[in-house]
Amino acid sequence: MKKIILSALLSVTLVIGTLVFGDMPIQAVEKQNPFPEVNNLYMIAFKNELPKDYEKIIQNAGGEVVKVLSEVGGVEVRSDKPAFLKKLKQVSSIEAANREVPLVLKEPEIIPNKTLNSITNQQNGESYWASQWDIQRVTNDGKSYDIETGGYKDNDGNTIHKAVVGVIDTGIDLSHPDLKNNIIGGRNLVPAGMDKSETGDPNDILDRNGHGTHVAGIVAANGKVKGVGPDLGIRAYRVLYSEQALGMPAWIIDGIIAATNDHVDVINMSLRFYNNTKMIFEGESYKSVAETLLWKRAIQYAVKNDVTVVAGSGNESLNLADKNEVNKFLNALYEPFGMRVKGPATVVPAQIPGVINVSASVKWTNQQLAFYSNYGNGAIDVAAPGGDYGAKFAETYDPTTIDPSNLILSTWPTYLGSPYNYNAGTSMATPQVAGIAGVLKAANPDLKPSQITARIFQTALDYGKPGHDALFGAGEANAYQALKNIKK
Repeated sequence: MKKIILSALLSVTLVIGTLVFGDMPIQAVEKQNPFPEVNNLYMIAFKNELPKDYEKIIQNAGGEVVKVLSEVGGVEVRSDKPAFLKKLKQVSSIEAANREVPLVLKEPEIIPNKTLNSITNQQNGESYWASQWDIQRVTNDGKSYDIETGGYKDNDGNTIHKAVVGVIDTGIDLSHPDLKNNIIGGRNLVPAGMDKSETGDPNDILDRNGHGTHVAGIVAANGKVKGVGPDLGIRAYRVLYSEQALGMPAWIIDGIIAATNDHVDVINMSLRFYNNTKMIFEGESYKSVAETLLWKRAIQYAVKNDVTVVAGSGNESLNLADKNEVNKFLNALYEPFGMRVKGPATVVPAQIPGVINVSASVKWTNQQLAFYSNYGNGAIDVAAPGGDYGAKFAETYDPTTIDPSNLILSTWPTYLGSPYNYNAGTSMATPQVAGIAGVLKAANPDLKPSQITARIFQTALDYGKPGHDALFGAGEANAYQALKNIKK
């Protein structure tokens, strides 16, 4: 069987991204780090909590602290000193230190008109429900709304949110008519100086890319398009910057901490990195990697504080159970950063214990995943609609056969073109599950993350092979089945 592989370096989502057709080898994007603005960023994980003199430790090694992750015992550091890491190796309180590797979201390239303005000619302008096959399926044609929407209207017509989902992403359009009544705040975690627009303002959650607004709409839109929980509250945590949507692990880990401290009920992360326990950075071998340690600590922190965490499995068509396949892919990607990986690789945060790992299902079959979706025995927990280009494309990989009606329609920043857009990816599947977790919490506030997770798994539709399988995990998540007969 031919594979299609996203050529976007460490792409967060398909977003109709650049594809390589046929059995072509994966190529590194460049022979040098293509993101020089983050060349000198490092992650440091201390063995326990941050020591009182952590700033002095970093300064003595030739570094400057950029971001403090006190809840997980970590810091992000900038340094241009060649001997910086070697000096840190001499510090007994540090468990791991290494150069950070960025994550980047590539723009659409296969479908030139990403806003697909023709949608306005497909039906009346009052509702686009007819184009939302994914939400129709997850809610059983809206029947789940009769049980729980995530909130209610008070006597003055204001929406009272019974549960809140934190969307860790590119930000959000605060003025979008389908979202504004459900947005209750957020925070910017991108440091100042990353580009001319980045001042470090914690209130700057403006979505420069569109991805975060699209994801938020799948969770909780309530207008011309509907989300899984149209009355759920949304908090937006911006961890990616610029139209290109570049981000660092420290910023996302900071987002997990911030969302937890803000008492959200669910965290949605439609993004992913790959981490190995063993890496070689510029000729230096590391048995433990700071990001891996801090990711685990951050997820533990969230779950211990009663936050259900949902993340995407990734869009590289990889069998996550085949470590050789994953490492071959990673070594090609990491070459520009002077890195090689050894040992088992995992998708983070999706494969960290305590996280619901989501694969992407499609409109036209319940036996196959979307062509781009990662899969693997023991890796996937549950599937949800992520969309694709349709049955003909899946058979031929011929771009002329693309059927946009198989994609996922949701909200889009009003200042970036059309206020609605079609996308696809595990990025779109993940908020379907986060929305289900949100309405479950709204229906029964006493539910713990483990109980919400179990309920989603137990009520998933058993697609693919009978029982738990490598493609769908427990099955395709369904809000109506999860809410039906739930004790309130």
